[in-house]
Amino acid sequence: MKSLIKFLEKIEPDKKNSPFLHTLFDGFHTFLFSPNHTTKGGVHIRDAMDLKRTMVMVVLALQLCYVFGTLNIGHQHYVSLGLHNEGFLDGLGAKLLYGLLQILPIFVVSHLVGLGIEFYFAAKKGHPIEEGFLVSAALIPLIMPPDIPLWMLTLSIIFAVIIGKEAFGGTGMNVLNIALLARVFVFFAYPTEISGDICWVAYDYNILHQLFGIEAGTLEALGMAALPEGLSWKDYVWSHMPDGWTGATPLGLAAKGGWDAVLASPQYTTSNMFWGTIPGSIGETCKPLILAGAALLISIGIASWRVMLSMFVGAALTAMLMSAAVGGDTSFFLGVPWIQHFWMGSFFFAMAFMATDPVTASATNTGKFIYGFFIGSIGMIIRVLNPAYPEGWMLAILFMNVFAPLIDHYVLQSNISKRLKRIKSAQ
Repeated sequence: MKSLIKFLEKIEPDKKNSPFLHTLFDGFHTFLFSPNHTTKGGVHIRDAMDLKRTMVMVVLALQLCYVFGTLNIGHQHYVSLGLHNEGFLDGLGAKLLYGLLQILPIFVVSHLVGLGIEFYFAAKKGHPIEEGFLVSAALIPLIMPPDIPLWMLTLSIIFAVIIGKEAFGGTGMNVLNIALLARVFVFFAYPTEISGDICWVAYDYNILHQLFGIEAGTLEALGMAALPEGLSWKDYVWSHMPDGWTGATPLGLAAKGGWDAVLASPQYTTSNMFWGTIPGSIGETCKPLILAGAALLISIGIASWRVMLSMFVGAALTAMLMSAAVGGDTSFFLGVPWIQHFWMGSFFFAMAFMATDPVTASATNTGKFIYGFFIGSIGMIIRVLNPAYPEGWMLAILFMNVFAPLIDHYVLQSNISKRLKRIKSAQ
């Protein structure tokens, strides 16, 4: 290990002559080794869990969502073609392969564009690489449609990183959640690409055309069933290709006919929505895996359980009040049972990985309860009462990001006032 450190010290680029290369070197070096310094003064704390390793733990908590999302991309695609629809694991190899062909370009572009901007600003300012975008780069692919155009993704990341982060001073200075800012850019600049029913099923037939140029035996080994003699996979797929996805999302059905309309759809059973075998953003559909990631982050002290709990309570209470307003009539969106709201859409993903962002959320313990509660309440109001938005959590979190510093200010002022009163009463 010492010999590796000495080798790296020998090849370290000069900071003045090669600022960009030195920035790259510094980022690589700090990934390999924990900090070798301690705090100065009366308190000495040395902990290997620096910012990079904290970010890495969040990325690790997302990996189950990545695996499931990759498989679900292929599943939804093949089901739309009438292939491998016997079960979620039917044609497992083919579904995984197709999902990888869709998600890998999104993942690579997200990291290259975002980290490229980070490296540029780090070299320009003459400071080490900031690690904040590691989590944003992992989150952005999971909250996007599986067939989002890469140029559109690039524009959204550039906007989010430069306007939402670097303009405020870099990592730790941003007011708004960077991943959500990228999504909201696409939502408002290119609304048809991120809303509606068809955007949640991948229709990249150029990939299909290339994929089905492989010999049939190879595809059969991946899990594809054999076709009648004389019929190629390519001919079969193109002859069965649908013009579009005609199904509606659970939220779309609920907006038109309430919970009754969702139950009437054979595709959107409570079990399917819970396990996530439905169309949706790449990483937001499987609730058990999302909750497993949330539990990991809570157990190691990275994510705040106060924000998660209060957000759940805020959403549940608001849904109960809405249902009571229509007498529990499940034919209205207002009347959807409160517990069923959590199976539809991306509430748990927003709760676990978006609302708990330590930079943009409230920092005080009391403030976290207030912050999370209002996200849950406002998000539910937007979801149900505003027909222009299929979900409410994105806007609710960004809205409360802006008010988080104000919440903390009043919490601190309240604590100061209470202590002053205790001092005066003791005198």
